[in-house]
Amino acid sequence: MTTATCSLGFLLFPGFPMACLTSAIEPLRAANEITGRREFSWTLVGEEAAPIRSSAEVRFDPDMALADVKGLDCLMLLSSPTARFENPRKGNAQLRWLDRTGMVLGAFSGGIFPLARSGLMEAHRASVHWCYEAAFKAEFPQIEASPSVIIRDRRRYTASGAGAVFDLMLRLIEERLGRDTMTEVACWFQHPFVREETASQKVPVSKQGGTDDLLPETIRAAIQIFAEHIEDPIQIADVAAAVDMSERHLERCFKQATGQSPLKYYRLMRLKKARQRVLYSTDTITEIAQSVGFASSTPMARHYAEAFGVNPNDERRRLIGLRGLGGAMPPND
Repeated sequence: MTTATCSLGFLLFPGFPMACLTSAIEPLRAANEITGRREFSWTLVGEEAAPIRSSAEVRFDPDMALADVKGLDCLMLLSSPTARFENPRKGNAQLRWLDRTGMVLGAFSGGIFPLARSGLMEAHRASVHWCYEAAFKAEFPQIEASPSVIIRDRRRYTASGAGAVFDLMLRLIEERLGRDTMTEVACWFQHPFVREETASQKVPVSKQGGTDDLLPETIRAAIQIFAEHIEDPIQIADVAAAVDMSERHLERCFKQATGQSPLKYYRLMRLKKARQRVLYSTDTITEIAQSVGFASSTPMARHYAEAFGVNPNDERRRLIGLRGLGGAMPPND
């Protein structure tokens, strides 16, 4: 068993998800207490050594600036999808230098966006939270976005959200200290089970209060076809034929399983993809509308307002007031 402390750094951007940070640190702290040894250490890092507020407005004081990082085993980025370095040239150059030293680099939740913007995710797979998938694929079409909760692809570790971060830490504890210690850590926090890294993310079923993995197989197959035809909408009759059902029978089964007709469910799927790009990209509203199968922004805006209670332009302006988007905003159309 190795004796050197495993050292992790957490690079925090303004508005980072605090739950991801605590989900990383707490199981490591517990492992140290259980073993009576400092098996893991952690360091909070900022672009500069200045206070940073999380998405919950809790202030954290970094231990060091990014430029001073050295000797860590792993550096993980935590941020919102819109986060960018104040000095991109300097920040990205430092990440690339750390990569050349052999350090493992990774990201939790929205932190995958600044990591991808650094150019260090080329030829790597990434775990991308389903909330950000559409925006991520639009900005980084060359990077494979996986629905798995955790992806460890060579020296790149990515986790989709706080629960996945906890699971990743349990994996690191198991690999270093054995399954007994990992299980005890999980039980300390009443973590009900440890997911395999290849486990798919849970995605809610609209209007139903459940998750998509609980749906009947035929309905899941139909939804998968919908997902493959976001930009180029497919007729419901064609979907019914593809899953070997009549259109009427599909309608009946779909309503029973989801509480909605296939058409309404499909449209809401497309609108949710649009909303991701409204919230987490700088694409114009017209570009977003076309990316989810609308001929223009007008019909999308009408359906968007019906679904979410706000016009997409108004929602984007409201978002700027709350936390801002990186860079200048594009025109509405």
